[in-house]
Amino acid sequence: MRLLIVGTLNGQLGAASQIAIERGAKVTHAPDIDTALGTLRTRGADLLMVEVSLDIPSLIPKLRAEHFSIPVVACGIGTDPKIAAAAIRGGAKEYIPLPPDAELIAAVLEAVTEDSQAFIYRDPIMKNVAALAEQVAPSEASIMITGESGTGKEVMARFVHQKSRRANKPFVAVNCAAIPENLLESELFGHEKGAFTGAVARRIGKFEEAHGGTLLLDEISEMDVRLQAKLLRAIQERQIDRVGGAKPVNVNIRIIATSNRNLQEEVKAGNFREDLFFRLNVVNLRVPSLRERPADIQALANHFAKKYAEINQVQERTVSDDAMKMLQAHNWQGNVRELENTIHRAVLLATGDEISTAAILLPDASGNITFGTAPVSNGGNVTGSAGADSGSADGDDSAATMVGKTVAEVERELIIDTLKHCLGNRTHAANILGISIRTLRNKLNQYQTEGVSIPQPGAPV
Repeated sequence: MRLLIVGTLNGQLGAASQIAIERGAKVTHAPDIDTALGTLRTRGADLLMVEVSLDIPSLIPKLRAEHFSIPVVACGIGTDPKIAAAAIRGGAKEYIPLPPDAELIAAVLEAVTEDSQAFIYRDPIMKNVAALAEQVAPSEASIMITGESGTGKEVMARFVHQKSRRANKPFVAVNCAAIPENLLESELFGHEKGAFTGAVARRIGKFEEAHGGTLLLDEISEMDVRLQAKLLRAIQERQIDRVGGAKPVNVNIRIIATSNRNLQEEVKAGNFREDLFFRLNVVNLRVPSLRERPADIQALANHFAKKYAEINQVQERTVSDDAMKMLQAHNWQGNVRELENTIHRAVLLATGDEISTAAILLPDASGNITFGTAPVSNGGNVTGSAGADSGSADGDDSAATMVGKTVAEVERELIIDTLKHCLGNRTHAANILGISIRTLRNKLNQYQTEGVSIPQPGAPV
C-alpha cells in the first residue's frame, strides 16, 4: 500500500502517517494539492489521504483529467457530520476524524484495498488453480491469466504477486480496455512535458511506477496491434521510451496479463501478435467460472453479505438456507461480479434476521427479474416469495411490501432508493444495481418525464 498524505493539519496527519507506516503502508507527504499531483506523476500512489480544508471537490476532477484512478480519503479535526458529508459528496471515499485512531486508520486502509485483495475460495477445482499459482509465483516467468469476465482474474494476479519475491514492491494494474487507444501508450510508458496537447508536466507511466514489482496488464486482448509491438520490445529489452522522450528508461518488472478472450483465436484472426502471446503465456492460469466451482458460492455470498453490511452500516444478516439454495442453483453468467452485486442488493433490501429469498433479485434466461423463486416478466405483478405468502411465519416483511406492485414500480423504488443511498452518485448506484451507467441514465430520464423526483449528485439523503 503506497499512501500519499496531503496537508499538515497541525501535525495530526503526521501522527496518522506514523500509524499507517506501522500498519505496513509506505507513506509520502505533500503539503498541498499541486505538490500531490506532481508526486503522483513521478511516483504514483494507491491511496490519497487529504486534509479536508484543501478543497477536495477541485482535486477529484484534476485526478480524472490525468487518468489517476486513486481513492481519496478525507481527514479533518472533529466529527462534524456536515464536514464529513461534504467531503464524501466532493468525491472522497471515506472521512477520518482527527486526532487519528489506530484501529480506524487500519480499518480504512483495509477497506480501500479489500476489494482487490480478498481471495475467497473453497471449491476443490479452485484450490488446484491456487496451488499452481502459488507454485509458480516465486519465479520471474510472465503469467497469462484467462477466464470469463467477472471470475476474479485480477484477484488471482494479486495473489501471485503476494506469493512472489516481489511482494514488498508495487503491484500496479492497468485496464487496457478502459483507456482510450490514443492515451494507452502514455499510460503505460509515461510522457515528457509538451509531448502532446494536455501534457502539462512529465509523468511516469505504469512500467516505471511498477519498477521492482509486478505490472498487471488487464484485458490485454483489447490492446491495439501497433502498441503491442512497443510492449513486446519493452518486455524483451526491459526498457521503455516515454512519449516525447529522448532516451530509454530501464525497468525491472514482472508481467502478468489477463484476457477473457481466446488469445490463440485472436492470433489467428490477426488481432494479437503471436510473438507477444508466446512471451506472455509462459505459464497459463485459467480461472474457472463460478458455475464450475459451486462450493465457492456459499463462501463468497457470506463474505459479501458481511462486507456490504459493514460498508452500508446496516444490520449484519446471514444468508438463509433457502436463499443459499437459490444462489447455488443460479447460472451466474456474470460470475463472481454478478454474485457480489446480487448480495449487495440483498443486503440493502433484506429485513428480519436473515437475507431471505425475497431479497435476492435474479434475472432468468429471458432476462425477467425473479423475486424469491417466482419469476415475473416486466409489467407483471409481484406475488411474493416462493414457499411463503405475505403472512408467512418467517417474519420477513420484504415480500409483503411488494405485493400488488408491478415489477416496474418495484424496480423504480429500488433504483431511487439506491441512488439516495449513494448521495446521487450514478456510477456507484449502477455498480450496486448491477446495470450499466447508460441503462441507469435511461431509466432516470424515463422517471423524470413521468414526474418522479430524482436525487441529484451530492444531494443529502
